[in-house]
Amino acid sequence: MSVSIALFTQDLRLHDNPVLHAARSAADRVVPLFVLDPAVEGAGFAAPNRQAFLADCLTDLDASLRRIGSRLVVRRGEPAEQAARVAAEAEAGAGAGARAGVEAGAGARVGAGTTTVHVAAGVSAFAQRREARLREVFGDRLHVHDASLTVVPAGRITPAGRDHYAVFTPYHRAWQQVPRRTVLGAPRVLDAPSGIGSENLLLTGPLSPALPPGGESAARERWRRWDVDGYARVHDDLAADATSRLSPYLHFGCLSPTELVERALRHDGEGARTFVRQLAWRDFHHQVLAARPDSAHRDYRARNDRWHRDEREAEAWRQGRTGYPIVDAGMRQLAEEGWMHNRARLLTAGFLAKCLYLDWRIGAAHFLSLLVDGDVADNQLNWQWVAGTGTDTRPNRVLNPLRQADRYDPDGAYVRRWVPELAHLPGPAVHRPWLLDPTPDYPAPLIAPDALTSRFRRARGLD
Repeated sequence: MSVSIALFTQDLRLHDNPVLHAARSAADRVVPLFVLDPAVEGAGFAAPNRQAFLADCLTDLDASLRRIGSRLVVRRGEPAEQAARVAAEAEAGAGAGARAGVEAGAGARVGAGTTTVHVAAGVSAFAQRREARLREVFGDRLHVHDASLTVVPAGRITPAGRDHYAVFTPYHRAWQQVPRRTVLGAPRVLDAPSGIGSENLLLTGPLSPALPPGGESAARERWRRWDVDGYARVHDDLAADATSRLSPYLHFGCLSPTELVERALRHDGEGARTFVRQLAWRDFHHQVLAARPDSAHRDYRARNDRWHRDEREAEAWRQGRTGYPIVDAGMRQLAEEGWMHNRARLLTAGFLAKCLYLDWRIGAAHFLSLLVDGDVADNQLNWQWVAGTGTDTRPNRVLNPLRQADRYDPDGAYVRRWVPELAHLPGPAVHRPWLLDPTPDYPAPLIAPDALTSRFRRARGLD
């Protein structure tokens, strides 16, 4: 009786899951495995909001697996070692006649075992180390599937003479020409070996009060209810709140980006094309990070910035008390929901990096501490795009928060929703409360409106 392990990582779904499909095709019985790696916590990436969302995802995945005759095995430890232990238990339970015999920390290959392991290819330095360690333990019985987490795998398309695209527009043109793999159905039946123990996810730390529910079931329901046709018209309207809000589900792989592209393009409208372009941006950032893993913490394009240092200003930004209502609204939405509108992300990041001229890494770390969709590729490289140290070909671009407010929240409804102490101010006047009577509960602007970009421009030698 042959056994395979489907090692789930950021692909917590049954529908269109190449890892699960391949594991099922390769063996009589499949062990669906998820490993809680302490290294994630040690690196600071196990933020409470994401841990709570992950718990929902694992619970939902287990329930879905049980409906088709299987269940999710959850272990805690180093992934390769835990996979080896599970392989030994599975082979013994399936009557394979030999245990894998790898003790924790032994660092050896699975001895007499026959179990194959299937896992999705990742792009971060952490994912690359995990794959290397799995290869040490399982050798050629490890199968890595590179079209699971993105539509186009990192490295599949490259410009002449380079290992990745550094500019989005030519990447997007090439991305559109790549044939997509066939979308896979969810398995109807899955036979799993018996007698394999599991662990529970322990949650620690305060949570944002209004987190979305995690899991594939919630993700597919949200997609069914969302109006993709109207996306092009309203995706930048802060008050409309009409974006898909699918980013947390994409981060944890509760939805397949390949399936989303296929379903969106069935609509054949501007909204669908605009949405698919955002998925291409996601792939673009993944291929940059795969080629340049250090861009998670180092400037992709060094500008020799000497960042301003002021913890008081940084904390005011984190708390949503900068005195600029549109910035504060975005930061308060982040604290409340563990999520922020994409336009608000751009303008809050621009305020920190270009108006206050504080190091983008300060902002990126805060976002990762709260965002349910806190993805290293998207978060860090979007921050660098805003800061002018990333892939943007216009590094001196400045997003003035007042102009952004006038354009994307013209009636002030978004600000009144998230900054209640200003809710009494009418219409667009809410964006400039300092022009009206003082509001005791709301701070004065952290930096004078007429000096919004001067600190950045002086530092860059543009004045």
